[in-house]
Amino acid sequence: MRASRLVSLLLLLQTRGRMTAAELAEALEVSVRTVYRDVESLGATGVPVYAERGPAGGYRLLDGYRTRLTGLTAGEAEALFLSGVPGPAAELGLGSVLATAELKVRAALPSDLADRSARIRQRFHLDAPTWFREPEPTPHLAALAAAVWEDRRVRVRYRRWKTPREVTRVLDPLGVVLKAGRWYLVAAADGQARTYRVGAILELAVLDEPADRPAGFDLAECWQEHAARYERGVYRAEARVRMTVSALAQTVYLFPPAMSRAAHDRAGTPDADGWVTTTVPIESVRHGCVEMLKLGAQVEVLAPAELREQVADTAHALAALYSPPEGARPQQPAAGASG
Repeated sequence: MRASRLVSLLLLLQTRGRMTAAELAEALEVSVRTVYRDVESLGATGVPVYAERGPAGGYRLLDGYRTRLTGLTAGEAEALFLSGVPGPAAELGLGSVLATAELKVRAALPSDLADRSARIRQRFHLDAPTWFREPEPTPHLAALAAAVWEDRRVRVRYRRWKTPREVTRVLDPLGVVLKAGRWYLVAAADGQARTYRVGAILELAVLDEPADRPAGFDLAECWQEHAARYERGVYRAEARVRMTVSALAQTVYLFPPAMSRAAHDRAGTPDADGWVTTTVPIESVRHGCVEMLKLGAQVEVLAPAELREQVADTAHALAALYSPPEGARPQQPAAGASG
């Protein structure tokens, strides 16, 4: 384990240049004290690693030094082939490039490792999109990816949810992200990183201008911040509800993840009739009504009053629409469906 970590530390310094002890500790998932000991061990074996002092300091290798310790272990070779995702690569216009690269890697591996790597594709398949969703057309994805790679500014005509529905923007593309089967562009506009759904881009023109890419920009970190901010911002209200224990279990399948998590985390103790009271986040009264109706008569909205009224109005309209013929015997509600 320690020998593997020393090789990883050496390769990190070789590929990234200068890194602080804290950065190395985070990348290797060890303590800073362990990094200090590992650097001393590398130096004792003759590796020319040295420390630079000051605020911008850190560890680095002597200029020109490169290690030849680049062989793959069996597990690393298997993981490498598992990471190849043919579908998204093809959408980016890199399908043939990925296939060729995999062939070259397999040809360079010893026969036993090559055989083990081939078994990965036979036994594991990664399917990124969610259930019950058709793939979103992204005719401009390949050109957009090329602009990102070449650091070229783009002009897009984009369809958004608010008015005016169609807008034209000049953007500095910073990266593309695949999330739950949908592609998103992260780009700078007016000096601020923003996110655009690639499928909503109606027209794209790659400009003969260099993109302005902020120094030290981290795509993964930027996306995580955006995702967290989006989830916090999209749920602007809360609904106080009571539901059956059975309905609470069904929220995992019927509610969005954030609503389902909150419903379970905030649920009280079931009463004698098997009902629990809880609070769930909602985007709006209209959104909350749509979500509550999924549970039918197994949920009752307690607050806000506007949401309770809208659910009641919908239920009355449904009752009128499906009222039994005159003289027909009304059916009894299902067990646990009344409060």
